[in-house]
Amino acid sequence: MNEVLLVRGAELADGTRTDLLVQDGIIAETGSGLDMPGARVIDASGLIALPGLVDLHVHFREPGFEASETILTGSRAAAAGGFTTVFTMPNTSPVADTAGVVEQELALGEAAGYVTVQPIGAVTIGQKGERLAELGAMATSRARVRVFSDDGFCVWDPVIMRRALEYVKAFGGVIAQHAQDPRLTEGAQMNEGVVSAELGLAGWPAVAEEAIIARDVLLAEHVGSRLHVCHLSTAGSVDIIRWAKKRGIDVTAEVTPHHLLLTEDRVRGYDARFKVNPPLRTSEDVEAVREGLADGTIDIVATDHAPHPSETKACEWQAAAHGMVGLESALRIVHGTMVDTGRMTWNDVARTMSATPARIGSLSEHGTPVAAGQPASFTLYDPAPARTFSVNDLRGRSRNSPYLGEELPGEVRWTINRGTVTVADGVLLETPGALS
Repeated sequence: MNEVLLVRGAELADGTRTDLLVQDGIIAETGSGLDMPGARVIDASGLIALPGLVDLHVHFREPGFEASETILTGSRAAAAGGFTTVFTMPNTSPVADTAGVVEQELALGEAAGYVTVQPIGAVTIGQKGERLAELGAMATSRARVRVFSDDGFCVWDPVIMRRALEYVKAFGGVIAQHAQDPRLTEGAQMNEGVVSAELGLAGWPAVAEEAIIARDVLLAEHVGSRLHVCHLSTAGSVDIIRWAKKRGIDVTAEVTPHHLLLTEDRVRGYDARFKVNPPLRTSEDVEAVREGLADGTIDIVATDHAPHPSETKACEWQAAAHGMVGLESALRIVHGTMVDTGRMTWNDVARTMSATPARIGSLSEHGTPVAAGQPASFTLYDPAPARTFSVNDLRGRSRNSPYLGEELPGEVRWTINRGTVTVADGVLLETPGALS
């Protein structure tokens, strides 16, 4: 049985203040002046109570690449960032393309206890793009997979993509596409444009993303199925998604925190922490994705948390791996880029980082409002401080954050996952719920 918690004076996402009484993993009561003898009292004065954050796109690397991350270490990083639910991408070894592998991942997440770990299944066997994986078996397994992706690779063959969209309709699934034309991006090292020309690095053109998205929204319309676009990064992609939604196509899209903040100019120093796929784009693209997130064209923020061992980043640019860690910093980046700029409210943050990603992933009991009768999964966030982000903020196994040395706003003070405390007064607990 979980400890009884009494949270006093929290500010909800809509600006109202309330106490929260947590019992047996549920928010049992809300209101002012609540009391419960024997409850652990949490002073939430000045803190914002947000629904537990939900990340639709993380890489926890296990099984197969535990030197980069494990489900335990990734779960710890997630809790430190205010997350209570994460969806793990299937580019593991073996690839998560069978019921056995996704059930293994689910069990490892349950054993870790910090967050709900929901596996994403591969679209094709081995993510090779040749034959559909065991979509139905994964959907009916204990993991109840509803999101399928070959992330890291594009489902490039239009026939395979069509068949996948048709197949998942039977159980309300969704195909999450890594939109990257492989021929247009062969050898690509960064965004194609003025900076790539100056640096002499092979370019990754915006059209390589946009062409796949355009094709796939039309395929989704033709089939009548759900499409989700991973890590959208260009102004043209925003325009295509906006057009598709106006047309009534069932498409959703995500943007990463790093594409909301960073531009291709960071590549000038050849620091491989800024090497990512899709690449950092132009300032005009950053402005466009911020606008798209603000007006609802882009549905959610997802981190694309991609840990790597130090040796794969501490090397020359062309040999370095693509990817950044982002779980511990995501809420702070959205705070700075979207809330402090007046583009979004805390209600919008709750929608884009909790409710909508849970809905896309078909997890109805996750990302729920902080309200009586709902699961007690929430984060208490302090918007007031601003401090330098450092390696001490990272709780996963890898250190490839692009924000090291940057001043970021805010701080996650408490994370509660179904009534179990995972972060207490800014400290990640060694064992979930192990309060002294």
